[in-house]
Amino acid sequence: MATIDRQATTLALAHALSAAERGLAVIPLSRTKLPALRSPHRTGPDPAGPRRPDPAGPHCHGECGRFGHGVYDASTDPARIRRLFAAAPWATGYGIACGLPPYHLIGVDLDTKSGTDSSAALRELALRHLFTIPETVVVLTPSGGRHLWLSGPPDVVVPNSAGRLAPGIDIRGAGGYLVGPGSRTGHGVYAAAPGTAHLPPAACPPSLLRLLLPPPRTGRPAPSAPGDHGRGLVHFVLCAHEGQRNTRLFWAACRAYENGIGPALADPLTEAARHTGLSEHEARATIASAARMTGRRP
Repeated sequence: MATIDRQATTLALAHALSAAERGLAVIPLSRTKLPALRSPHRTGPDPAGPRRPDPAGPHCHGECGRFGHGVYDASTDPARIRRLFAAAPWATGYGIACGLPPYHLIGVDLDTKSGTDSSAALRELALRHLFTIPETVVVLTPSGGRHLWLSGPPDVVVPNSAGRLAPGIDIRGAGGYLVGPGSRTGHGVYAAAPGTAHLPPAACPPSLLRLLLPPPRTGRPAPSAPGDHGRGLVHFVLCAHEGQRNTRLFWAACRAYENGIGPALADPLTEAARHTGLSEHEARATIASAARMTGRRP
């Protein structure tokens, strides 16, 4: 077993160094996917009495000069990476820190353990919010899930979240990390999907980026008049060209139901869709699908 572990550590270090050459900051991980080095500030016995917490612990992000600060240890410096792995000879994988230059990496984790089809949920979101996932790095997980690598803007901080975007979809942002391809865990090996290993992380679509950010902490703006909003949605459908009619109708219907005017706009949206060439049956079915997707009854 020791030989296998040494081989796994050697491979993990090689993959980590390769990632660092691409500008990705890395840390060693254990088989549990957790940082391999424990915090130097963890609670320990005190000879003079009961255990005392290290007051610097929760606030230290590596300023103490020691290893064991999780993602704050991440580096692209080969010498530092070798020292990190030398301090953790049990490491069998590596993590890639998100939110750091040059890519300001955002990880979209499509999980399979939640019992939901996270890939279908992402497609639904893309349809509702009119974005497409560009060609980018895709990492296949041992459980059958996928990690999509996207690049964010340098002046935007994307937070970590679990299931907020949709069930089964977790986001790795600033302060988080992704398990790098080539890492070995207790459940198997992470591997880049064929044809994606050497791609740069693609830019995150603006519509998706807006969904990943927390709402601004400002006073609630006065809602626009429902009539004006409804007319705008109908006009949006009327302007659809062939090939985008159903997509525009679905998007407009989702917005209508989210704003509480779906039932009142069902007939005007249907009529607008018929004007663009959809049949009434197709239009009604799409509007009903939007109502279900937003949790409303058509």
